[in-house]
Amino acid sequence: MPFLAELRLSDLIDMAIVATLLWVGIAWLRHTSARLALVGLAALGALFLSARALDLRLTTWLLQGFFAVVALVLVVVFQDDLRRVFERIAVWGLRRETPRPTRRAQDVLVRTCFGLARASVGALIVLPGKEPLTRHMEGGVPLDGQLSEELLSSLFDPGSDGHDGAIVVRGDRVVRFACHLPLSTDWATLAGGGTRHAAALGLSERCDALCLVVSEERGQVSMAFEGELRPIPDRDALTKVLRTFLAEGRRPASERGVLGRARVVTRRWREGLVAVGIAVGLWSVAIPGATVGLVTREVPIRVENLPTGYLLEGVDPPTVEVQFEGKRRDLMLAGAEELAIEVDAWLVQLGRRTFEIGNDQVIHPEQLRVVAVRPSKIKLSVEAP
Repeated sequence: MPFLAELRLSDLIDMAIVATLLWVGIAWLRHTSARLALVGLAALGALFLSARALDLRLTTWLLQGFFAVVALVLVVVFQDDLRRVFERIAVWGLRRETPRPTRRAQDVLVRTCFGLARASVGALIVLPGKEPLTRHMEGGVPLDGQLSEELLSSLFDPGSDGHDGAIVVRGDRVVRFACHLPLSTDWATLAGGGTRHAAALGLSERCDALCLVVSEERGQVSMAFEGELRPIPDRDALTKVLRTFLAEGRRPASERGVLGRARVVTRRWREGLVAVGIAVGLWSVAIPGATVGLVTREVPIRVENLPTGYLLEGVDPPTVEVQFEGKRRDLMLAGAEELAIEVDAWLVQLGRRTFEIGNDQVIHPEQLRVVAVRPSKIKLSVEAP
């Protein structure tokens, strides 16, 4: 590609930033609950392009009206996902932190969860991350009580009014109880889990909170985080989860550090390749492709209006060189079938065989301009009747 010869360091940095943003966007689309809606919009876009290519005017007219408000449609369809993206950007920019439970508080959570599991008492505990929880929760009673086994056991006691709700723990304090969380509809991940599991998974799909669930039917402890739900087999495993996700930044040890990030990149190399390809393509079209340049193309002669009875035997030369000026992307995309030189052969009946070629006789895309035609004359060989 000739554009690559013009690459500068700033262009590489530019493409790297765009590729990173695209990579994050692709990863987000893979996990967003409205990705099927985006596929539907893409299908309509393909239909619109096909309708334009086939000159289906009514279909094109209808879809043009739809795409005129597509930005509003995208905001409506992806409003929750877009809000989370902007919240994450704000959290990252403001370096917002949430108080983390101390080791003592983590031990209290571990003992309480498995104690409730042995007693077949259900529980749902939410430990917030950096993203706000308020818009995802309904109801709840403010408490601000010191975290302890006794407090948790009383809140989840089957005779308590808040038994079926969730509690929120910030640092070493229980700040709210009897909260209602959004329910997930990912039945494959829930795999028979109850309402508490659906609530824990639903909240983890919408923010970076860690949810601990105790099933009263199965006496099992589970965790939900970032749209994933998995069981916790024993106390040591739960202790490791809490210390990894809370005290050490909520990411598994395998994903921390340079090697950990390298593993994440390796697992998502396909999205990375797609993002890099799109970034390079956009750069080629938008940066060097937008500059004005000159190109010379061999353009065939098209003889028109040959009088009845005359037979065209040949054209000398059959093609001529035409120099075009335009944006580089337009020059590159101009197909051979779009270029021709029309010669009106009506005057051959008066004996003319040599014809001059003017710029106005060159058929070409309207975004290009004809600069020169060489040679400026051609000769027709015809057989008279």
